[in-house]
Amino acid sequence: MRADVTTARAKAKAINFAQKLALIDRPWSPRVVAEMNDDSPANLQFKLVKLEGEFVWHAHADTDETFLVVAGTLHMQFRDRVEVLQAGEMIVVPRGVEHCPRADGECHVLLIEPRGVVNTGEAGGELTAPNDVWV
Repeated sequence: MRADVTTARAKAKAINFAQKLALIDRPWSPRVVAEMNDDSPANLQFKLVKLEGEFVWHAHADTDETFLVVAGTLHMQFRDRVEVLQAGEMIVVPRGVEHCPRADGECHVLLIEPRGVVNTGEAGGELTAPNDVWV
């Protein structure tokens, strides 16, 4: 077995979502908790985020985006419908599809998306969070 593979496997540790979420102090501020395929163009980040209220309408032209609800209720608004997700459910928003997440109370979500994705897409605004912030 290659030495770099052995070293990477030795670093693998369980990630406690509750502990990580306790370190996030404001909504709409995704924080990276893990990466997968970090040396590859297929790199994915796993980000925990607290949602509350309504986000901005936006799309991601180059990538799908996965939302896995850890706690609470997420209303994923699309221009033609709303999908309501509870804890233990997930939705994959296809690339280029305009959407607007909403949570009437605090909702905890695991986002799965490529490194470098801007949370507000090209919409920008005050809810745009910095990328690659780990917790």
